[in-house]
Amino acid sequence: MSAVLFLMAATSYAMEKQINSPDGKICVVVSDEGGKPSYQVNLEGIPFLESSPLGLKTNVMDLRQGLAMKDCEVKTVTDEYVLKTIKQSHVNYKATEAVCQFEKDGQHVMDVIFRVSDRDVAFRYRLFPKRDTRVAVVEEEVSGFVLPQGTTTFLCPQSKPMGGFARTSPSYETSYTLDGEMGKNGWGEGYSFPCLFKNADKGWLLISETGTDGNYVGCRLLNEQGNHYRIGFPQKGEMNGVGSTTPAVYLPSETPWRTITLGRTLAPIVETTVATDLTSPKYEPSKDYTYGKGSWSWIIGMDGSCNFDEQKRYIDFSAAMGYRSVLVDAWWDRQIGYERMAELAKYGRQRGVGLFLWYNSNGSWNDAPQTPIGKMDKAGARRKEMRWMQDNGILGIKVDFFGGDKQQMMQLYEDILTDANDFGLQVIFHGCTLPRGWERMYPNYVASEAVLASENLHFGQGACDAEARNAATHPFIRNAVGSMDFGGSTLNKRYNADNKSGTVRKTSDVFALATAVLFQSSVQHFALAPGNMQDAPAWAVDFMKNVPTTWEETRFVEGYPGRYVILARRNGTQWYLVGINAEAQPQNKTIDLSLFAPKATLNCYTDDSQLIGSVKEVKQTKKRKITVTIPENGAFVITGEAASN
Repeated sequence: MSAVLFLMAATSYAMEKQINSPDGKICVVVSDEGGKPSYQVNLEGIPFLESSPLGLKTNVMDLRQGLAMKDCEVKTVTDEYVLKTIKQSHVNYKATEAVCQFEKDGQHVMDVIFRVSDRDVAFRYRLFPKRDTRVAVVEEEVSGFVLPQGTTTFLCPQSKPMGGFARTSPSYETSYTLDGEMGKNGWGEGYSFPCLFKNADKGWLLISETGTDGNYVGCRLLNEQGNHYRIGFPQKGEMNGVGSTTPAVYLPSETPWRTITLGRTLAPIVETTVATDLTSPKYEPSKDYTYGKGSWSWIIGMDGSCNFDEQKRYIDFSAAMGYRSVLVDAWWDRQIGYERMAELAKYGRQRGVGLFLWYNSNGSWNDAPQTPIGKMDKAGARRKEMRWMQDNGILGIKVDFFGGDKQQMMQLYEDILTDANDFGLQVIFHGCTLPRGWERMYPNYVASEAVLASENLHFGQGACDAEARNAATHPFIRNAVGSMDFGGSTLNKRYNADNKSGTVRKTSDVFALATAVLFQSSVQHFALAPGNMQDAPAWAVDFMKNVPTTWEETRFVEGYPGRYVILARRNGTQWYLVGINAEAQPQNKTIDLSLFAPKATLNCYTDDSQLIGSVKEVKQTKKRKITVTIPENGAFVITGEAASN
């Protein structure tokens, strides 16, 4: 009897707070029942997250239990910002913010801050000092996500540390398992963010994080058991075993945001800007950075192409295409040298083409031998190198082979970005972690790989065979939360400089055009080759000359991860509507053309059943619809003037 009375008393004193999105469709309920903070999320009255734990444990306070919610201050927050480097250049953000205050032993020890917009839920922790204790180590975060039964998963397993090429893993470069069951833990190490779930036939949710910098660690998603997932810290073996897996913080301190994007359809997930909605710039840009297209010899010619003559040929190619840059990849310091690289940069400037230069991040975290090495991991050497780049008019850097997600590595990302801005350099990361709101936090940040990118199409036929499946996955997961440096859109038939040997591309030329739009990054180094000016269709080359890399607006039309996707992006007054198909069965679609001006003449690029592409002009009809058939590994692209608002 006494136990029953105690349970009744505990339940009766539990405090609950309901937080609604501005449109009232999303409802978050926060509770302190049993002294354990928790939350649940409903969309239009339907559970998308069941009661899920909140809290964390530091080396000075256990903030997982014995807590009481004393107050919850609610207000509306708004933000308006312009950012050229994401999927929507002008964002008007509105959300309900709730600061839920928790006490332990009569002391205010923690706030859980919620932001609930019309498509996103986000929360983070604010930690306070314990009397005179000002520093702490966050030993565990129990932030959980308990999904309804019947949910299916679309997840990317986290690889074990110090594996793969030159012991460079984990680097967010594993294949997605689509339509999977809950209750698994990847390859034993959980899953890389972002993580997509399908709530039976009720809708979708995407779980990720944003706002991570050198003050915390990059996290992953672990499966506790069944339908319960939680935040996990980095693996002990990352960075060659050096450094702690737990973040050290100065109190008061705030953690990164945990984000949940949800919708009855996939549109909120494809269109979300939550990663940048919750962040703010950490410094002012040192100059007015510009964006655009470029070429890249390595994807077709590999290491041997990184020589003076070939890079000069690619500069001429970029100039002929009207491109802004050439990416010069690994070994340039040995195979070209600094003196001749300065000469190459001068030649490029005369042709209106700038250079991005590749660097190894190492360090001591893996065995990758590619050079330049030892230039990015220490401030003195890094700033000396960046001064040389500034003096020679280099546009930016591509830094590769990072060592994991520990706090020390997050600090290195931030240090590279901060120093690069001082010298007017843009930054691309490869062999790296997921970007977490970095487009807004770091004005000179461009994009990250963090995906099985185009290099795998060169390395193995299996990647070519799966190209369409993977391309139909990225808009829903990886590219939904951050700029993705894929390096694709080749018009070669084979991944080799002679275009006669090597792996065979299974996708069409129209598919290559479509992915130039489908994959979002403000700087794109396409896998085109100088020979494409003669061996590729003129209409395809002309399209690749003119396709933009920055977008004012993105609209999801329809699709399913790994099967097919149709979406539209707008640049200025032009819409680019694209679709690709990975299914063996052709997709027969009637496409609504109301995005385009009523009397517009549209350019329609389509494939026949043999993946032979063509382009034709189509006049808008009164019905403003068009029927297209998308074969397996094929695509369509429709461009034209946008309808006036």
